[in-house]
Amino acid sequence: MTAIPIESRRGRAALMVAHCAGMVDLVALPVWVGTLIAHYRFDPQQAGLLATLFLAGAVLASVLLAPRFHRVSGRVVATLGFAASAAGFALAAGSMDFGTLALLHGLSGVAAGAALSMTHGTIACSARPHRLFAMANAALGVFAVVFYAVVPRSLATAGGAALFVVFAIVMAVAALATLVAFPSPAATPQAERAATRMTKAVWFGIAGIACMALVQAMTFSFLERVGSDRGFGAAAVGGVLVALSLVNLLPAPLAALLERRLRARNVLLAGPVLQALLAAVIMNATAFEAYAAAASVFAAVVIFTHTFAFGLLARLEPSGRALAATPAMMMAGAAIGPLLGGTIVKAAGYGSLALAAAALAAIAVFCFSRLPTPAQTAAQEALA
Repeated sequence: MTAIPIESRRGRAALMVAHCAGMVDLVALPVWVGTLIAHYRFDPQQAGLLATLFLAGAVLASVLLAPRFHRVSGRVVATLGFAASAAGFALAAGSMDFGTLALLHGLSGVAAGAALSMTHGTIACSARPHRLFAMANAALGVFAVVFYAVVPRSLATAGGAALFVVFAIVMAVAALATLVAFPSPAATPQAERAATRMTKAVWFGIAGIACMALVQAMTFSFLERVGSDRGFGAAAVGGVLVALSLVNLLPAPLAALLERRLRARNVLLAGPVLQALLAAVIMNATAFEAYAAAASVFAAVVIFTHTFAFGLLARLEPSGRALAATPAMMMAGAAIGPLLGGTIVKAAGYGSLALAAAALAAIAVFCFSRLPTPAQTAAQEALA
C-alpha cells in the first residue's frame, strides 16, 4: 500500500479519528462509571474497577509498544487494535456478569491502547506536533458534543448496554479509517530517531502528565454522580455534561493559536493548580451554579495543558518514542483514578477527593518545574 504522508488531509483525518476513539475515556468516563452504577447496579468501587481495567490495559500496551514504535507497522497495529477493541465492546454489550465485563474491559483496553500508541507516536513525528495534536483534540471536542447529544438518550431508552454498542461503533469506525488512511512518519532516518536518548526532563514531563491524568480521571469519574447525589437533578446534571462537551471545543484551537504566544513551561506549571481548584469546587459545592461552572470547564484544563505538554516533549524528544507512550502517560494515572476515586468516596465521601487532587497537583508542579526553560531548550538544540 502506498505510504500516506502525515501532512496530507487523509493522513491527518485518520489520525484525528484514531485519537477520538483511543481517548474515548476522556469524554465518556462520567457516563461510563455512572452507567455501571445506575444500570448494572455495581457499587462505586466495582464500577471504578471496570473503567480502571480498560485504562490499565491501554497502559500495558503503550508501555510495551512505545520503545518499538519504529519497528512495527503503525497502520497494521492501529487497524487490528481498534478492530479488536470494537469486538470486545460488542461482546460486553451482551453481558451483565462482572467477571465477563472485567475481562472484556481489560482486553479492549490493551487493543485500543496499542492503536493509540501508534497514533500519538505518528503525530509526534509530524512537522508541527503541537498544531496537529491540537487539531486532534479539537476533533475530540466535536466528538464529545455528538456523544452527549446521543448517548444519554440512548441509555434512557435502550438501557446500559447501549453504551457499549456506541463504544463498539466508535472503535469500528477508527479501524476502518486507519486501514485506509493511516499515515507513515516523515522521512527522518529511523536509525537517527532511535538513537535519541530520553533525558531526565522528559521523564519528569511524563510523570507530571500522569499526575494530571490521575486527578482528571479521579474527579471526572464521579462528576455525574456527585451532582446527582447532591440533588441537582438528572436534567440539570445532564445539561452540565452537554455544556462541558461544548466548552471542550475551545481549548485545543486556543492552544494552537497561542502556541507561540505562551511559554509551554508556564502553562504546565499553572495547569495542575487550576485543575485542583476546580476539583475542589466540584466535590464540595452545595450550590448548583458553582458545581456547573467548575464542571463545565474541568476537562478543558487538561486538554489545553496537555497540548502544550505534547508540543514541548516532541521538541525535547523528537524520535516519537516518548509520545508513543502518551496513552501510558495519560492512562497510567487515569487507570488508577476510577478505582482510587471510588475507594476514597466509599471510605470518606466526595469532599476527600479534593484533598487528593491538591496533593497530586503539588507533585505535578514539581515535575513540570524540572522541565528546561526556553533558553535552556535553545542551548540544547544548538549543541545538538
